Amino acid sequence: MSGIEFNRRLSGIPIYPAASTYEHSGDLVKLSSNETPWGPQRQVIAAIQDQLETLNRYPDPDKSVMRRAIADRTGVPPARVAVGNGSCEILMAAGEALLEPGAELVHAWPSFSMYPHLAAQSGATAVRVPLDAHGRHDLDEMARQVTVATRLVVICNPNNPTATALPVEAIDAFVAGLPRRVAVILDEAYVEFNMLQDPDDSLDLLPRHPNLVLLRTFSKVYGLCGLRAGYALCSEQFRLAVDRVRQPFSVSTLAQAAAAEAIRHQDEVERRVEMTAIERLHLEMELEERGLDTTDSQANFAWVSLGERDEAAVVKGLAERGVIVRSGAALGQEGAMRVTYGARRENDRFLAALDEVL
Repeated sequence: MSGIEFNRRLSGIPIYPAASTYEHSGDLVKLSSNETPWGPQRQVIAAIQDQLETLNRYPDPDKSVMRRAIADRTGVPPARVAVGNGSCEILMAAGEALLEPGAELVHAWPSFSMYPHLAAQSGATAVRVPLDAHGRHDLDEMARQVTVATRLVVICNPNNPTATALPVEAIDAFVAGLPRRVAVILDEAYVEFNMLQDPDDSLDLLPRHPNLVLLRTFSKVYGLCGLRAGYALCSEQFRLAVDRVRQPFSVSTLAQAAAAEAIRHQDEVERRVEMTAIERLHLEMELEERGLDTTDSQANFAWVSLGERDEAAVVKGLAERGVIVRSGAALGQEGAMRVTYGARRENDRFLAALDEVL
């Protein structure tokens, strides 16, 4: 008896390397998914609670309140704000809307693990450009790889998993040198943590580059991973295209309410960024004392080189001690690990476990 016949492209779609923490029990320190250690603030929780009795109704398909709140914060008109079930949904919809067999996608590697899905699902060709020696995007080489077949270029800034960032001026010059028919997605999931720029600096690029999309999320600094909400600042043409290829009602009522409230509290964002920066310095100094090199992190996580050490043994040893981090091999580069900056108690427990493992 033959089995179900699936799309031939299915076998080429990689499985997302999710953190393996959900089957564990006990007192875990989860430093594997770049989540913030602080939950939603009380005003956001109140906004969620206010919507609980409306859940017999579909969410607003236009996400009008959420889009207006984002527009008020960024100065980008609501018609140029796309909202998604996490920024990842917008990214996947962009692949659906832009790519097809014969088209090309250019992205750096290692970078966000979802980028390979875009080409694999659409049948397009992925052109991977290695990072430079410092773990940063090699924009010159990426520009050289753009051809007449290129439809989409993705830049992750700060880059996941290497935590490095490029100045806005370099990205401005890069986009200016590309044909305007090529869409450029600047994935800024960690932009709030980037000390090289103010989060608003990249907004100035939008009027100069109509083919540029800024992709942002509520999952990181806002602490809303569990609700899944993200957005893109883009042309109206791009918003209409990604809306056309995805299901209606993809952003839940609770996610819309939470995001619309969270983005109004930039004082809380600044407080969380400051606390993360303190833990970044603490952890980087401690790792340096142990002879472990890190990249110049501009995110809420460290990319730690393990040198000649057995990466799998280190990650396994930490997990056995209740500390979960991400292995470099799962993220595209062996011999490293990605460690989220947690609260001080979590970071010190990681360091204590690391001492035992090493």
